[in-house]
Amino acid sequence: RASSVMSNPFAHIVEPLDPQRPDHKFFNLSKLGDPRYDRLPFSIRVLLESAVRNCDEFLVKKGDVESILNWKKTQTETVEVPFRPARVILQDFTGVPAVVDFAAMRDAVKQLGGDPEKINPICPADLVIDHSIQVDFNRKHDNCRLQLKCVQSAESLLGLDVWVASLKTTDEYEINLCVTYRTDSLQKNQDLEFERNRERFEFLKWGSKAFRNMRIIPPGSGIVHQVNLEYLARVVFDQDGFYYPDSLVGTDSHTTMIDGLGVLGWGVGGIEAEAVMLGQPISMVLPEVIGYKLQGTPNKFITSTDIVLTVTKHLRQVGVVGKFVEFFGPGVAQLSIADRATIANMCPEYGATAAFFPVDDVSVQYLEQTGRDPEKLCYISQYLRAVGMYRNFSDPSQDPEFTQVVELNLCTVVPCCSGPKRPQDRVPIADMKKDFETCLGTKQGFKGFQVLPERHAISVPFQYNGEDYSLSHGSVVIAAITSCTNTSNPSVMLGAGLLAKNAVKHGLSVKPYIKTSLSPGSGVVTYYLKESGVMDYLSQLGFEVVGYGCMTCIGNSGPLPEPVVEAITQGDLVAAGVLSGNRNFEGRVHPNTRANYLASPPLVIAYAIAGSVRIDFENEPIAINPQGKEVYLRDIWPTREEIQNVERQFVIPAMFKEVYAKIENVNERWNSLKSPSDKLYTWDPKSTYIKSPPFFEGLTRDLKPPQSIKDAYVLLNLGDSVTTDHISPAGNIARNSPAARYLTSRGLTPRDFNSYGSRRGNDAVMARGTFANIRLLNKFLGKQAPSTIHLPTGETMDVSDAAEKYQKDGHPLLVLAGKEYGSGSSRDWAAKGPFLLGIKAVLAESYERIHRSNLVGMGVIPLEYLPGDTSDSLGLTGRERYTVVIPEKITPRMTVEIKLDTGKTFNVRMRFDTDVELTYFQHGGILNYMIRKMSEK
Repeated sequence: RASSVMSNPFAHIVEPLDPQRPDHKFFNLSKLGDPRYDRLPFSIRVLLESAVRNCDEFLVKKGDVESILNWKKTQTETVEVPFRPARVILQDFTGVPAVVDFAAMRDAVKQLGGDPEKINPICPADLVIDHSIQVDFNRKHDNCRLQLKCVQSAESLLGLDVWVASLKTTDEYEINLCVTYRTDSLQKNQDLEFERNRERFEFLKWGSKAFRNMRIIPPGSGIVHQVNLEYLARVVFDQDGFYYPDSLVGTDSHTTMIDGLGVLGWGVGGIEAEAVMLGQPISMVLPEVIGYKLQGTPNKFITSTDIVLTVTKHLRQVGVVGKFVEFFGPGVAQLSIADRATIANMCPEYGATAAFFPVDDVSVQYLEQTGRDPEKLCYISQYLRAVGMYRNFSDPSQDPEFTQVVELNLCTVVPCCSGPKRPQDRVPIADMKKDFETCLGTKQGFKGFQVLPERHAISVPFQYNGEDYSLSHGSVVIAAITSCTNTSNPSVMLGAGLLAKNAVKHGLSVKPYIKTSLSPGSGVVTYYLKESGVMDYLSQLGFEVVGYGCMTCIGNSGPLPEPVVEAITQGDLVAAGVLSGNRNFEGRVHPNTRANYLASPPLVIAYAIAGSVRIDFENEPIAINPQGKEVYLRDIWPTREEIQNVERQFVIPAMFKEVYAKIENVNERWNSLKSPSDKLYTWDPKSTYIKSPPFFEGLTRDLKPPQSIKDAYVLLNLGDSVTTDHISPAGNIARNSPAARYLTSRGLTPRDFNSYGSRRGNDAVMARGTFANIRLLNKFLGKQAPSTIHLPTGETMDVSDAAEKYQKDGHPLLVLAGKEYGSGSSRDWAAKGPFLLGIKAVLAESYERIHRSNLVGMGVIPLEYLPGDTSDSLGLTGRERYTVVIPEKITPRMTVEIKLDTGKTFNVRMRFDTDVELTYFQHGGILNYMIRKMSEK
């Protein structure tokens, strides 16, 4: 560290923060003596500090510092700068493939004659296991019907807590029973989580021993972003004798949640994160920064969820893809850190890279509330003030210069949801009934289901637990309080609890067939819900704690009751899920809920009580109580003041200290796991979870020149907003899918399939799961199905089967797509899977930032139509064969020619945006580059 500082051209601005502690220093940016610094957005100041501190004239150069200081000019010039975040955060769905890659990279480095232990995280990394648990069990009292035959006597039933529904006297006893038994849903779900994922967990435990600088937070602890907010975030690092801002990248797109605390962070692909962990800086284009000015005060019935859904729709309309958003204005001071974190969490849904709230007094108060060390709080404030990164939102003289300023008056926000298929499609609650009914008849699309008018009023009767019910379009079958987006926010969680209390006191209930669940982001939530006395009321409505993890938000919603599924299928119903999550893309939440709405936790409960989204809460009662009285939502809705009073009393530092003091050791199952201690992993050929990937097979030290793609077939012809969920689903593995056939061939039964997300350590499963989403709309077929046409034969087949057939015949492949290709989760398998299918390039109108980066990281070429061009305007059917002419010398964002076998030619842009990305491509991907680099002696 001393030698690197001495060689740093900015060493002259290093000084102690406190003269009493001369060994604790910092780079005092105010000593740069540059007036441009004080006009920089606060988020850009974080990038500048990193560049100054890490300037070595090799990876980070003095010219990079000047580019950042000159942001006002360079922001529009596509200037590339390096950024070295302070740390990396991962969750297990992305963490397992990262550790698999590291293990395989060690093997590859050894094979090339290098030291395999060079493959080791240099940048600190935290991995939180939160994506594995599923809602297999919910509600404490599960009712199920049994039929017992050949019962010799009634005595054989003794000991069962049963209610005899009917009794027939025949040659044998035939007794239909409704058995009511008490279950602990949380315990059962956690038991099943370990049963399914033991092999993955043992592998991760090996990784925590084999690799330095990698800390693992065990399952059952909470959701990665909430744990980050409440526990892992430093705000200011004190390391190796230096203070500097906390910053990070994460392998989950909602890493941006930490921006709400004033820690700059965003999601990157797992492949890029692996390079950062190995010491590589991120190469990024210096972003524009949109200033988002908040004014006014929200009315007393508004939640942070209503605000974030309003912001999401607004910023989608503004257009902030690839940009930073920085919040300012007096309205920010009206928001708690939890409110800010909710807004920052949904940054990917409005398309920005980061959504930054600089540190202010409220931030420090939050650190106090969550039990952080008082000594650390002292130097956090002192350091940030010294470097001009501490904000007073009520002082307009501190407002920096922005690329553009947009405004929102918080008093204009109204209660709302988003859906039925995208987070940005905001619907005011007052319009919900009308909007859904319009969607029913509208052409198939983001706001349409194309149901014939004569079928809009269809009702399908069914029986559940011996009682008669019926389902229709819009019936709620899943109601989940889930996701760090909202469970990190005491105001909406306590609001849900108070609404539940009021509902129970009015005699209201939730129909038993609706799958209700509560999956908090940390144990602190359970603590304050119990202490405030609202947990019992949530339980009475079916909202009990079913696990600590993402669960329904990522598609781990578990099975619906079979009678419900049969009724939905029989009537071809547009059934609804309502969840307090951040994503509601088609096929993500559950295969049987075609309409899914994002809502605040109180509204989740409200729609569960109503039983349908086809309700006008203002003019229709939410329910009729047992006394026959109409009860309206306004009768049970708590005010913001009521919620804040409870929060002040029950959300206290002692809770956070108690929960997080034992977080790394509290899980006994995790503690008892055995794992090997070897530095090189011993791959088990029998494993269906962990498999050495084929990415580095045949890798040599020598580079091969880039080749043109000749006579490629189009594997899929897709439209707009194809998400990473469409490309690489995370949820259940369908029994008739190629992945299921593979697992069956390995001796597994459907009960043991688990999810695609949990199988990301096995490329054989994931390649077969690529484009396996049942809601994939392929223009070749004109309907939703995980299938395509094998063009040489005209045969319709599963996508992976078609790709395998093309590969056997030696044909390269392309994918055609529209706008926003790869939106959604930062899912590296959405790039790895296509790579393994033999896809050499994707041609789209535009890309989601992280996914484009992931494609580059895997050596798949992201091609983009030139402005004004689309597949339709060029007359492309996808049945042509494509030759992409790649010249010997490639430059960033260069134009290349595509030739079709029809004789037509047109130009496209090759979306390698930086010289570093070109280097990765020339090596066949970022991991190949790192292996070659680490193999050097």
